Amino acid sequence: MAAFAANSLFCRLALAGEHIDAASFTAIRLLSGTVMLWGILQYRAIIDCLLRRNKDLTLSLKSKSDSHNKPQFNHTRWLSAFALFTYAAAFSFAYIELPTAIGALILFGVVQVVMVTHGIMQGELLGLKQKVGFFTAIIGLVMLFLPQLLTTDINDIDTLSALLMLIAGIAWALYSIQAKGVTEPIRVSANNFLYALPFTLVLSILLYSQMKFNQVGLVYAILSGALASGAGYALWYAVVPHLKSTYAASVQLTVPVLAAIAAIIWLDEDLTWLISLSSFLLLSGVALVIHSRPPS
Repeated sequence: MAAFAANSLFCRLALAGEHIDAASFTAIRLLSGTVMLWGILQYRAIIDCLLRRNKDLTLSLKSKSDSHNKPQFNHTRWLSAFALFTYAAAFSFAYIELPTAIGALILFGVVQVVMVTHGIMQGELLGLKQKVGFFTAIIGLVMLFLPQLLTTDINDIDTLSALLMLIAGIAWALYSIQAKGVTEPIRVSANNFLYALPFTLVLSILLYSQMKFNQVGLVYAILSGALASGAGYALWYAVVPHLKSTYAASVQLTVPVLAAIAAIIWLDEDLTWLISLSSFLLLSGVALVIHSRPPS
């Protein structure tokens, strides 16, 4: 969740400061994430060979790489890659015009609706305490952005940007749902990032005339891709198979709180009583959902 919050922070710093265009940010983010994940895979392969004390390290590494790291071009993996690309691209373009608070509410609101609905359709049940916890977390989320919501004129919200953020929320929810059953999260994440690159290349070619970036924008995009996305998504793919969809949806509600804390630390924003109260409600609600026993 800290990685997800960092993505919002890096994206806003890069795009709001006009250090890079949205298409280039998306491309560099996914490319650096791919390099990071495949680098981790090769590092693990080398360590595995050293631990096994294999005399022929080169042959063993090649064999392991061929058997475990070779991309498997199948229908399901392409769907996951397209969902990842759609989320990353829509997220970047939406935040060019969309206020941070409105964007966060649209993104996480859509994610909750899609993942909770999927969980219910799969037979997951929420007990009374879990329902109370979920709605408490939603109230905390709304309170977190209440000042900006009250001061934002609905006519000032760009319709296209709002629609793009809605699409980003749906795509991320589907990407998370597809993580069910994943047994090798780092390898699967690496393949997803790799398969997303062709879509990113097409987008960059189509918007080549709008390309612009400087060193600051490149640094933000690389940090977003290698750390917040590459390593962060691998961790998420490792966790999701062990969580119900309703639990995974609830946990993601903590991201705005973490983003607010990051803004206080790195952007010198004030810590208000409203932020403190909303954070307490949100985290308490998520804890209640996770730790309450579901109905039999």
